[in-house]
Amino acid sequence: MNFNVVLHKEENGYWAEVPALKGCFTQGDSIEEVRENIKEAIKAWLSVDLRDVDGEVISVAL
Repeated sequence: MNFNVVLHKEENGYWAEVPALKGCFTQGDSIEEVRENIKEAIKAWLSVDLRDVDGEVISVAL
């Protein structure tokens, strides 16, 4: 599964977001650090139990 990641540069480092995953973002001092952090953020976002329209739990495992 692939996601587009938007990388932002700031004075003190970088931050990244995944537009397709609302609220999935992270930061880092270097591009390498933010790259590793966003991978972990995506895994964490996808590992959350979701509920379908009937209230049943949908568990996503990686």
